[in-house]
Amino acid sequence: MEAVDDATFETVVHEALDAVPEQLMRMADNLAIFVEDEPTEEHLDPTLPPEEAADLLGIYLGTPLTERDAWWAAGSLPDRVVLFRGPLTRMCEDLDELREEVAITVVHEIAHHFGIDDARLHALGWG
Repeated sequence: MEAVDDATFETVVHEALDAVPEQLMRMADNLAIFVEDEPTEEHLDPTLPPEEAADLLGIYLGTPLTERDAWWAAGSLPDRVVLFRGPLTRMCEDLDELREEVAITVVHEIAHHFGIDDARLHALGWG
């Protein structure tokens, strides 16, 4: 897919976030959504082969709600969902496919905030 300008990509992300049920978003606690161009070393799993690491579409960075306890509330920074524009746009052939992939990635990463692991997400079709 040709490069997508920042405004268009941001609109696609907002559409994906708007599609997440409001009740679910209200249950999210201290969660921020970011867009970055590419994953950095901070985001990459060193056990993955480089070609898989380059395909990282998004990542959840934080402590899932299911693992939080009293220690967590003492000044913790917000959890973060980071979406990666470069890998998302490179894997999609057109804007419709990008919308679909961003929506899947948003749901996938927000699910990690609620403690749902990759195996369960794959079983549910959100892999």
